[in-house]
Amino acid sequence: MGLATSFLMGNGSPTTQMVNLITGSLFSSFVEKDTNTFPEFHTAFLDIYNTFNSALPGKHYDVPSNQEVEDCFVKWKEAENEAKKKQVFVEFIKESVNLNKPQKVTLITGLVTPPAAMVAKKAGERVPALKIIKVIPDVLFVPTVTFLALISVQVSRNVFHRRMVHRDQQRDQQNT
Repeated sequence: MGLATSFLMGNGSPTTQMVNLITGSLFSSFVEKDTNTFPEFHTAFLDIYNTFNSALPGKHYDVPSNQEVEDCFVKWKEAENEAKKKQVFVEFIKESVNLNKPQKVTLITGLVTPPAAMVAKKAGERVPALKIIKVIPDVLFVPTVTFLALISVQVSRNVFHRRMVHRDQQRDQQNT
């Protein structure tokens, strides 16, 4: 599945038959679902991305925004026959299947935290109140600190992103 979806992203040079086979199977599984209303249509698209993301560990694809899916739904409803609906679906899948790339902050945190954790542990061993830190093996301490640092970076980025989106929505409402 990972190889097939990488062809959709344009990283390979698949034959037209390969792309048609992949998108055809996705389309047939998509059409089997009830897609008469936008929530049903959106749920069907989310199911496709769930299939992409659960196919192989480590491969995760960004889900298109609600507005993009809604625009596709409008085009879908306007299409008068099955062939046009398939064309709308295939174009949308080709445009919207994007590999999720890790942020630079996450990569930097993952690289900087292990040495910093070792330095902090060595410094903490000299503090009388933190003598218990000597008991924790480095093999457990460093990955735990790194994992907690990565989680805190992701949580803080998500909180910051939500605040920015909320602020932009408020600004848009004030302007209208």
